Amino acid sequence: MTFTALHRSLGVGPGPLTDEILDAAVAAGVIEANDLDWKSELPPARGLPQTDFPKDVAAMANSGGGVIVFGVREEQKAATARADVGELDEAYERSLRSAAITAISPPVFGLVIHRLGSEGKRAVVVEVPASIDGPHLIYRNEYFGAPVRNDSDTVWMKERQIEAMYRARFDERRHATEALDALFAEASAGRDAGKRAWLIAVAHPRIPRLRERLNRDQARDVLTKTERLALTYAGRGGIHPLESVDQLNPRPGLRRWVAVNTATGDRSIWKESWISIHHDSSVTLAAAVGGHRMSSDGYFEGWQVESSAIECAIADLMALIRITAEATDNDEYDVRLGIDWSGEQPLVILTKDNMGFTYDGVSTPLHRYTPVETTVNAVEPALDFYWHVHDFAEDCVNQGGVSNVRMIQPPARDESA
Repeated sequence: MTFTALHRSLGVGPGPLTDEILDAAVAAGVIEANDLDWKSELPPARGLPQTDFPKDVAAMANSGGGVIVFGVREEQKAATARADVGELDEAYERSLRSAAITAISPPVFGLVIHRLGSEGKRAVVVEVPASIDGPHLIYRNEYFGAPVRNDSDTVWMKERQIEAMYRARFDERRHATEALDALFAEASAGRDAGKRAWLIAVAHPRIPRLRERLNRDQARDVLTKTERLALTYAGRGGIHPLESVDQLNPRPGLRRWVAVNTATGDRSIWKESWISIHHDSSVTLAAAVGGHRMSSDGYFEGWQVESSAIECAIADLMALIRITAEATDNDEYDVRLGIDWSGEQPLVILTKDNMGFTYDGVSTPLHRYTPVETTVNAVEPALDFYWHVHDFAEDCVNQGGVSNVRMIQPPARDESA
């Protein structure tokens, strides 16, 4: 559900951003504010990075986020009438997103662009997310500055403001690291890592949007949707942790829902897995990845991990992040994945040769698996996110000497787009 400055100004709750809401805001003469900027027309597509658009986006991001509405006339900062901005095609929309990335440092990711209205009163609303990466700077020739909203105006930060924002950025990074540390330590506690390797993966929203907690039915829906999405990232050629947890009956935990392990007994305990969805929209996954059953009779050793098991776990994790973000109105997540093994033998990641047989000839024995971290925008376009799944998995298997992922194969990007 969306909640923007337009919703706030009209006193309505979260919901879709519609043409009726924009009409109501104009009829009410809503006045510009820190998080609302009226514009009568779109900037020209040619030379977009040199227009005021990057400055306006950076100012919003530096001020806690907001919306820039193109297609509304104003007098004395108050909306007076609708204006038609013309057709917004996909190429222009990509140009808007590109300008927020290439003309601002650090880039502003996650713009949400809404097309509203019909011919004669077409409008475009650019929703700028809050950011913890401020100050966002604009470079013009040899000079740079940090714009910020001051009520309805855009002004330039003074040195002390810039200093304070950098300090806030470093504090947020420390807090994000502490949040991942706590999740990771909790998810790895009590695992029999001296007998078999465990994959531990956690993700925490960078700016948690604390909406209403998911109820049991919503948590169940997230888990079932996650499995379907995960299987599009990595099919059934490996062991998915999601297949070994109770998706239909998540249990309450401490400020979370827990999908408990269902793999029990001598024949299936090697697939043990646990998944949780926290009320702050964090997610965790713990799965035994060492000592899996071979395709023939017998089991691998606890220190032998198939690369396909890592890929399947990553597919499940990333799908869980994306579906949870969708259900809780979050976007960017910090992600950490590690393999916990405390036995005497070094950890070995196994792959397959061209004939499909297990192969360790390229493996690099690891006395410690260094946790891999990344940040993903969980609501970015589906193909872009799919490639993030691939690249993250590649980083994770590369550490063990394995060059390529085998199961996660997204379609080629359209480089001409």
